[in-house]
Amino acid sequence: MSHTTLRLARKAAAATVITVAAFGLTACQGGGTDASSSTASTQATQSPSPEAKTARNSADDAPKGTPAKSGTKCTDQINYAGDTRSNAEINTIGENTGHCPTPEKSDKPKGTPAKSGTKCTDQINYAGDTRSNAEINSIGENTGHCPTPEKSDKPKGTPKKPGTSCTDQINYAGDTRSNAEINTIGENTGYCPPVQ
Repeated sequence: MSHTTLRLARKAAAATVITVAAFGLTACQGGGTDASSSTASTQATQSPSPEAKTARNSADDAPKGTPAKSGTKCTDQINYAGDTRSNAEINTIGENTGHCPTPEKSDKPKGTPAKSGTKCTDQINYAGDTRSNAEINSIGENTGHCPTPEKSDKPKGTPKKPGTSCTDQINYAGDTRSNAEINTIGENTGYCPPVQ
């Protein structure tokens, strides 16, 4: 190391020592009870760090709702009866966020008012509706309104033979529906419904 470089390094070190000493003297003036420096120090330690603010904001931005079960649609996991959103929209939210959204209830239920003591599936013809009778009846019990039938493009069941009732064509032993209901479904849709 050259003498010039060594001399410059010593001067820099001395300047640092002087600066630190001067700062210490300033801080200690007034018996070390300087209210302004104490307040500033307290405020500095109490204000949240940027990391803490980010963590708090992340908690606010966390998805809301029930965690979605792997391989299960939100509409198969939670009862969304009365929710104004479509099943596709609800399930997309679940897929994108990993959380099934909280059901949104509309002020006015859609559908036909449910008759007291009568299942919706006994009150309205749901032939061709893709939902199960249990789901349809649950909607009626929960909302007090039987949902509007949803028709699929292709009816389920066996094509009905002309001039033959469905109950003569298929064995419905054990099916909870009446023969009249089963045969009406066949007449209306042209398909004998699957045995339940």
